[in-house]
Amino acid sequence: MDASELAYEILSLLQIVFGVSGNVFLLLVCAHVVSTTHRLNPLDLIIAHLALANTMDLLSREIPDILSGWGLNNFLDDVACKILLYIYRVARGLAICTTCLLSVFQAVTISPSTSQCSGVKTQFPKCILPSCLFSWVLNLLFDMTTLRGVTGPGNTTSTHRVILLKYCSSISVTVVTTLVNAVVLCLRDLFFVGLMSAASGYMIFVLYSHHRQVRHLHGPGYFPKATSEVRAAKRIIALVTLYVLLYGRNAITLSFLLNMKINSPLMLNSNNIMSFTFSAVCPFLMILSDRRMRMFWKRDSRIPNCDPS
Repeated sequence: MDASELAYEILSLLQIVFGVSGNVFLLLVCAHVVSTTHRLNPLDLIIAHLALANTMDLLSREIPDILSGWGLNNFLDDVACKILLYIYRVARGLAICTTCLLSVFQAVTISPSTSQCSGVKTQFPKCILPSCLFSWVLNLLFDMTTLRGVTGPGNTTSTHRVILLKYCSSISVTVVTTLVNAVVLCLRDLFFVGLMSAASGYMIFVLYSHHRQVRHLHGPGYFPKATSEVRAAKRIIALVTLYVLLYGRNAITLSFLLNMKINSPLMLNSNNIMSFTFSAVCPFLMILSDRRMRMFWKRDSRIPNCDPS
């Protein structure tokens, strides 16, 4: 194992350890909220759903990558390759859908009561659970083609391997099928990226308008204390910005990899590391920007039975 491959394995291991730990912590916080308040508010439900998708994303790809890097070749058969890549694709789809849902929910939450969004403020929280269930159905159906396009590394004579998995091979399919699948998945991603970007832009506009209004009423020397909704909006704007930047970088890098006649292990490894940055960084961005989660982080590891107040 050369130095670049060793560095890749170490970074992958760090992403798994910290990323999975952070996402599991978010799930524990949501479970603690349910156990103490006997209800789960819509925002916590979305966060828990995003943490679950991130955990699936990290485990389904990073662990096999590490095993492959440490010399375990051909350790997956046809069924394992299909299942792992299918879980990975579904998890990636769930992450983009949930991030979009999170940004739209917060945009509706901070919208002025006099705006057109005021009518849906009371009804939108009821749509969160159905929306999460719909995202599962949508992505499970969209990624069904993965099950027939992948096989184990030893069961094909094709030299073109799946660009995202170094230990599985692709089955030759028609150009039309490949093009249709690529267009459908691209349109799905562009729709959700565009929607979350629009929601974030709207939140920036609302926050800026509110800031100007407050400064006008109280004078230029007045610095208002940010409310919990404003802090949550800023957190989600940062989260969406991170996702859009990483998504754009990943799309550009993949276009280069797919058009290269010779595979570049260094570029492939760096692309894989950056692809999982969102899943690994996302929970810590949530924790650092949420006072409730920071307080929970400082508490003992045991689950308390006392009243949360």
